[in-house]
Amino acid sequence: MGPPHVQEVPAVTTTPQAARRASPRSRRPAKKTAADPAAALLPTAEPVRLLDPAGTPATSLTDHVIPEPDTLRELYRRMVVGRRFDVQATALTKQGRLAVYPSSRGQEACQVAPTLALRDTDWVFPTYRESMALVARGLDPVEVLTLLRGDWHCGYDPAARRTAPQCTPLATQCVHAAGVAHGETLQGRDTVAFVYIGDGATSEGDFHEGVNFAAVFKAPVVYLVQNNKYAISVPLSRQTAAPSLAYKGIGYGVPSEQVDGNDPAAVLAVLTRAVAHARAGHGPYLVEAHTYRMEAHTNADDATRYRDGAEVEQWRDRDPIVRLETYLRSVDALDDAGVAAVAQEAEEYAAGLRERMNATPTVDPLSLFDHVYAEPTPQLVEQREQVRAELAAAQADQAGQEGPR
Repeated sequence: MGPPHVQEVPAVTTTPQAARRASPRSRRPAKKTAADPAAALLPTAEPVRLLDPAGTPATSLTDHVIPEPDTLRELYRRMVVGRRFDVQATALTKQGRLAVYPSSRGQEACQVAPTLALRDTDWVFPTYRESMALVARGLDPVEVLTLLRGDWHCGYDPAARRTAPQCTPLATQCVHAAGVAHGETLQGRDTVAFVYIGDGATSEGDFHEGVNFAAVFKAPVVYLVQNNKYAISVPLSRQTAAPSLAYKGIGYGVPSEQVDGNDPAAVLAVLTRAVAHARAGHGPYLVEAHTYRMEAHTNADDATRYRDGAEVEQWRDRDPIVRLETYLRSVDALDDAGVAAVAQEAEEYAAGLRERMNATPTVDPLSLFDHVYAEPTPQLVEQREQVRAELAAAQADQAGQEGPR
């Protein structure tokens, strides 16, 4: 009888990795991943939109709500008057009454909505393109256009109107706003500083310095980036590789949002929340509005060199005024009579501006030396006296040519 059958069991080879997996230590619960601190700062993946281009309520992925009809009706009125002002100012350049004018046609929602989100006591820091915003804020249109006519650097009183001079250097107002806002906070006031900038300005050092300072000192500043797709002729693709300009705030710890800049309801809703955030002491807020500049950079620019007509026509169908008017009609907040009344107001506004701008101002050449320094330097005094002598000589020559009467 032979030996009993013994079933062979294959040898088990245990690797170091397998041993670690089998050890009691490996069965401990995994550590919880810490929450991403940047999550609260992120803008929505798509721009906030409350009204679609056809003027009907859009499905929103955020908790923003469409503002009340009365508020939107006032926004509509200011936008219509603002566009008529813009068209008239453009015409004034062709008539030689303005040296240059940067139109903001197509950006009416971005220009005007902030005026409803802010208080009169808040500060506004505009660029050279914000003429429409300033007249919507209630500034005298002739005073606003004084800079572009070449009379004075600033035609209005910045302190009285809580509105900084229109800034021609890109992004320098970002730093000014942060300083003013911080100063107001130190004095116990809940003032908000609102900054208008373009997409090209986000490539400037002053933008980053201003946002960083505001974030560190929790200064109540709202930065509105009007992304109109071109920094003069430079397209957005040459400005940033980020998903959107709104992401630029995250690196400084600033909450950010992006919005359809041709949706007036959404722009007002987003900016109202941003202003409330800053006023409550939570620090700055960055908003990127996706919009489009319908006209050339200025009347001295030829936009056909860097963009084609098809692109412009595509954006013409997204007109912010038409979008808002359609919505207001749909909720019975606006009718033909209301539209006609606003149009008539806009025409009267343009006529008054035209009449006042056609009056040639009396300019004293010696005023060129006023307000350069608090105490004129010796060189400035010398230059002023030289001009004074030249004026006197010119007057004497003219008197001599006319002779005795």
